[in-house]
Amino acid sequence: MNVLRLEETVFQSMLGSWAHQQMSRGLSPDTIDGRDGAIRRFTDFTERYPWQWQASDVDEYSSHLRVLGRQRSTIRQLHGTLSLFCDYLISSEYDWVELCEGHFGDVPSQVCLPWNTTKHVADYEGKPSNRSMTYDEIERFFQVADSRVEVTARSGKKGALAALRDAQMFKTAYAFGLRRAELRGLDDHDLHYNSRVPKWGRFAALHVRFAKASRGGPSRRRTVLLVPHMEWWVEGMEQWMDEGRGLFGASVPALWPTERDTRVSLPYMDRRFAALRQEAGLDPALKLHCLRHSYVTHLIEHGYLDRFVQEQVGHLVASSTAIYTSVSGDFKNQILSDALRRFSTLEESG
Repeated sequence: MNVLRLEETVFQSMLGSWAHQQMSRGLSPDTIDGRDGAIRRFTDFTERYPWQWQASDVDEYSSHLRVLGRQRSTIRQLHGTLSLFCDYLISSEYDWVELCEGHFGDVPSQVCLPWNTTKHVADYEGKPSNRSMTYDEIERFFQVADSRVEVTARSGKKGALAALRDAQMFKTAYAFGLRRAELRGLDDHDLHYNSRVPKWGRFAALHVRFAKASRGGPSRRRTVLLVPHMEWWVEGMEQWMDEGRGLFGASVPALWPTERDTRVSLPYMDRRFAALRQEAGLDPALKLHCLRHSYVTHLIEHGYLDRFVQEQVGHLVASSTAIYTSVSGDFKNQILSDALRRFSTLEESG
């Protein structure tokens, strides 16, 4: 057999067998596909097969990614994937070492070492520009979103219904602190009642079915309760469900359907948010995800317990909620004033 063809055959077998091992562990297809792609890209860059890899290959590829502007977290994820793949290949439970030595006179090894891989040294590694929006920014953004509906309807141009959908969609992201995929994946039957707040009807809670997965597993689910400070959301949602959504004539159960009888796409959501942000004259660094940051921050400012907020947004650990929180200067000043007032009272009584 041609040596090059044999090398490629063995490489493909390695990836296929590793995929089966991951499926056996219950990892999601998206996670497995993502890891497969990462290994293939690394292999293409090095122009070497796994039994030929060296630690220096990791150094060079990591440097290449840094030059391309890849985030630290992205590079760390790659290192984790490479490390897992190498661990799989050199495991005594499998015969890849013996097979490679017999066919190629070389064996795979662990090339991700403590001194050439990226460590998780900070709780938050996102962009500093990812922040919560102020109350004024939130108000301006939604004023523009609502005005788009009115202006488009008065002009007689097509698009008023889509503008209504988009306005309510973004209000939902803020009112429940949702991620993009969670927002996009909502269906009409994800609207729920809460017996403690019967006046809100079926708009008292949202069942989130497409939450962020953990450790490569399936999407987690959670129910997010509407809080009193977001009660203003109910009126708009009632209008959308009773008067707007049905006009699309959609057969899909999506809460945010399109004229093509599909779900709105993530790129579309990003584009519409950016357009409204620009029209409102807001900071261009603000992204759709900032509405989620704002939800966390504003609930904390309103006095909701950290644990409650953590459960609402679906964070597994409290530290994740903490890094989303950026309370305003007014809130901090109020806390300081309250503390000084208590301190002065204690001094006077002493």
